[in-house]
Amino acid sequence: MNRYPLWKYLIIAASLVFGLLYTLPNFFGESPAIQVSPLRAGTTLDTDLLKRVEQLLGKHHIAFNGSLLEPGGIKIRFADTDTQMKARDFLEAEIGKDFIIALNLLPNSPQWMSRLGALPMYLGLDLRGGVHFMLQVDMVGALSKSLDRYSADIRNSLRELRIPSAGVEREGSSLLIKFRDAIAREKAMVELAKNFTDLELREVDHASGLGLLAIIKPEAHTRMQRFALQQNITTLRNRVNELGVAEPIIQQVGADRVIVQLPGVQDTAKAKDILGRTATLEIRMVDDESNLEAAVMSGQPPAGTELFTERGGDPLLVKKQVLLTGDRITDAQPGFDQDNQPAVHVTLDNNGARIFKDLTRNNVGKRMAILLVEKNQNEVVTAPVIREEIGGGRVQISGRMSSLEARDVALLLRAGALAAPMEIIEERTVGPSLGAENITRGFNSTLYGFIAVALFIMIYYRAFGVISVTALSVNLLLLIGLLSILQATLTLPGMAAIALTVGMAIDANVLINERIRDEIRNGAPPQAAIYAGYDRAIGTILDSNITTLIAGIALFSFGSGPVKGFAVVLCLGILTSVFSSVMVSRGMVNLFYGNRKLDKVPIGSIWKPIRKQR
Repeated sequence: MNRYPLWKYLIIAASLVFGLLYTLPNFFGESPAIQVSPLRAGTTLDTDLLKRVEQLLGKHHIAFNGSLLEPGGIKIRFADTDTQMKARDFLEAEIGKDFIIALNLLPNSPQWMSRLGALPMYLGLDLRGGVHFMLQVDMVGALSKSLDRYSADIRNSLRELRIPSAGVEREGSSLLIKFRDAIAREKAMVELAKNFTDLELREVDHASGLGLLAIIKPEAHTRMQRFALQQNITTLRNRVNELGVAEPIIQQVGADRVIVQLPGVQDTAKAKDILGRTATLEIRMVDDESNLEAAVMSGQPPAGTELFTERGGDPLLVKKQVLLTGDRITDAQPGFDQDNQPAVHVTLDNNGARIFKDLTRNNVGKRMAILLVEKNQNEVVTAPVIREEIGGGRVQISGRMSSLEARDVALLLRAGALAAPMEIIEERTVGPSLGAENITRGFNSTLYGFIAVALFIMIYYRAFGVISVTALSVNLLLLIGLLSILQATLTLPGMAAIALTVGMAIDANVLINERIRDEIRNGAPPQAAIYAGYDRAIGTILDSNITTLIAGIALFSFGSGPVKGFAVVLCLGILTSVFSSVMVSRGMVNLFYGNRKLDKVPIGSIWKPIRKQR
């Protein structure tokens, strides 16, 4: 009657191994480390750089406990924070011009666990400490920028179409296009309506004559704002990666605000600098007429030129005059060129396409330098020879770059060119000592709650109470394991949800144990009472937990920030508590008592009402 098939025991055993494996990394702690990341997308990370960093640390007699080369950067582990800070200062002095030296924390779990994907949970800002920013996107500035771009594009279009106009002026959030006669206005309205579908054109009369009022359509305005906000979030995520933050929180709040939380980061000034960085593009002409060798030997380029080094290491003289900038980029995507080599495909707006077409038509046979500008540093990505006129607004950037670099450059160009202005309206720093205190309080609250519940259950239900406490332990083990494998960020609300899960999980065991007592009180034999207790309690357990699960899903769907963190832990805790309370505890009961003849059930004192005889 009370027996489990082998496959159920195997499921329980596998879940225990799974929970133990993915929970253990959370108990090894973390050690201070430094992450060395490239300042620019073109900089490569290899073993030579790793050896150079190790030699620099050895030169200054700074001991480290290990080094690691990853695609995102080099990580060096140290014994304490004092050594970490000292190493950071030396490395910034030596290689800080070419690389970002960021403070980080690395888990101390064994390498074999990391290879299996067993990693500790990330700790949120309130537990680890760090910086919190609230940024507001300047939608007025984004609109103004769009109007300026439309103004230049309209002038160029009218010029190309040979339609005479008296100028284009800004009037608040619209553009006024002036004309001297009605024929020119009518012709312009037809042509501009075809080329600028996002603009609503109206005929108006003004003090000096006739005109067209161009207003950005409401749906286009909304799309522009949404696109600007998403581009800013993309930029912020890309930049935050260079800080070495384990699990940054970057999310939209409202229509025009973004929250950025950087756990573990204490240098607010550096965080501001990283968040404010963007990359853009410059197109200039190569100066092949001047004496390159003389400029290299003397280190003094001719007037009006600058000396750069191409990706292949060859020197290059580039004219200072910027012919086209990244402000004209509307899109940038990674891809491949005709030789199947990684490349970046850039799309220009109308004015940019016209400038690029004229540039290539007037300079056939000459070399054009495409520079990536980031943090006031210029790098020549490629310098191809212009073979023919290029129209359509499509530009291809290729030359000695990897697929990963092509993706990064595309992200930088896309976000850097179109990101709307942002302003930090709220700034907050949480110290690591406060985070450690929060961890201690949260852990102690869960621990004391668990001990109190365990003592009561074991005293009240005896042997079955011990089984219930064991099932409760398995519940916590599985919950922590799930949070770790999902790489969830644990915050104070999440720790509150764990403590709540302990209280909720014991309810199912109480229902089962009391149901078994009711069956014994009604005269059922021990084995039948155990079977009926579990069988009849399952419905009630599922009903109560499903209603709580629905509430948790609603919190996750409609909440934000801490509320979502609480809801995630709560929902996972409900799933693990049902599994541990029903399947794990019943498996243990079946294993210990299923094959035995019982005279009574060791479930504590059972009160039976005394019936009076007539």
